[in-house]
Amino acid sequence: MALNRAGVHSTYWRNAGGRRWFGRAARRLGRPDAVRLLGPTGLLIVESILRGLAIVRALLRSAVRRRLAVMDRYAVDQYASVRVHSGSRRGERLARLFYRFFPEPEVTFLLSVEPAEAYRRIGIRGTDHESMEYLIAADAAYRSLPEYGTFVVIDANRPPDEVTAQIAVYLRPWLTPEPPPTVRSPEPSPVRLPAPPEAASPPPPVMLGRAVSSGG
Repeated sequence: MALNRAGVHSTYWRNAGGRRWFGRAARRLGRPDAVRLLGPTGLLIVESILRGLAIVRALLRSAVRRRLAVMDRYAVDQYASVRVHSGSRRGERLARLFYRFFPEPEVTFLLSVEPAEAYRRIGIRGTDHESMEYLIAADAAYRSLPEYGTFVVIDANRPPDEVTAQIAVYLRPWLTPEPPPTVRSPEPSPVRLPAPPEAASPPPPVMLGRAVSSGG
């Protein structure tokens, strides 16, 4: 991760809600997807709980280790999921009530991919399946969120190295170490020397011998 290479200790967290796992379970049980297995409401409840617990774990472990938490999924992803699968205002209000204790992220990147390109990539990945209708609805749901204006939207239709380079531009404040604070050396205090002693008066001359009278 670029942050770790730059000396910023960080950990990546997926915070999955279990949709992919339930989708695979559904196909093993003869159901087409997770929605047909749990029902729209049931899937949203399970997904909200599992994702919420995953976020709590990520926040606590990052705080204890004093590391920056990089979240693949966060609260806004659940709000968008509710809009796609339910469209219920009540359902979204409940999700926001459940997630309101989580701190606001410092920055949110939305990797924007055209639905057709996303469909193609999912097919190549081969681990899950999403319909074109769902991908179109998901794209619209993210753009309709009230938080959308705070997102840094990244054109992710491009090659991965170009996407990474654009994200790095926005991460520059975290990637560039701050210069150490300038410590100003204290100015030396003037040394006050004692005043030189005053010159002593010369002693009176000492007359040697005996006095000579002025008479002849």
